[in-house]
Amino acid sequence: MTNLSSLGRVLVLMGIALVVLGLALSGKVPFLGRLPGDIRIERDGFVFYFPITTMLILSALLSLILALLRR
Repeated sequence: MTNLSSLGRVLVLMGIALVVLGLALSGKVPFLGRLPGDIRIERDGFVFYFPITTMLILSALLSLILALLRR
């Protein structure tokens, strides 16, 4: 039973992380998605966006949160 409860906890945390990431990339969080290092190329009828810095910061935060929850 403990394996299922830990799996449930991980799934809930992943869901929360996806919601936060979705809010960040949709523009609801003003500073995320527009950081220095994020790549944005605009041409006529084409926009390419790759948020490298934002992904690195979110990855570090999620790693820290998961490390704290494991203790």
